[in-house]
Amino acid sequence: MTPAVRALEAAGIPFELHEYARTPDNRRSARTGQRTTGGNYGLEAAAALGLSGDVVFKTLLVTTDTGELVVAVVPVSGQLSMKAAAAAAGAKRATMCDPAEAERSSGYVVGGISPIGQRKQLRTVVDESATTLEMVYVSGGRRGLDIGLAPGDLVTLLGATVAPLVG
Repeated sequence: MTPAVRALEAAGIPFELHEYARTPDNRRSARTGQRTTGGNYGLEAAAALGLSGDVVFKTLLVTTDTGELVVAVVPVSGQLSMKAAAAAAGAKRATMCDPAEAERSSGYVVGGISPIGQRKQLRTVVDESATTLEMVYVSGGRRGLDIGLAPGDLVTLLGATVAPLVG
């Protein structure tokens, strides 16, 4: 059981667990035929679960120009806009967080970083597209595990802000 699952259970939030077999890097997914080279964990999850990239969300950590780490939760079908992430965090600029720093801060490994149950609760911003969905899927805290839950529950649990993040 991951910290994300424990946090959801402790909060009494309904959720679904979805495990999937990971495709080794540099191979093609049997389902989609897409190459799943390193770093494409969100698209790999969507393909393995037979879901649209619009409902599967990736967790990215950014560093603002003030030095604050911020969690951005965006659909895997889109790309995080650094300008939008900075604006949502009340900063002028944002850059992707160093992967080693993201792992230290969250307590999870890259490709399995969940917005839920992180070692240190950071300010979190969820892309506004989540609010149009009945269910979103986020990492369950390890590669090969996703959690499905209502977007409102995700936002409430994390005390997150909702803002446009995809550029």
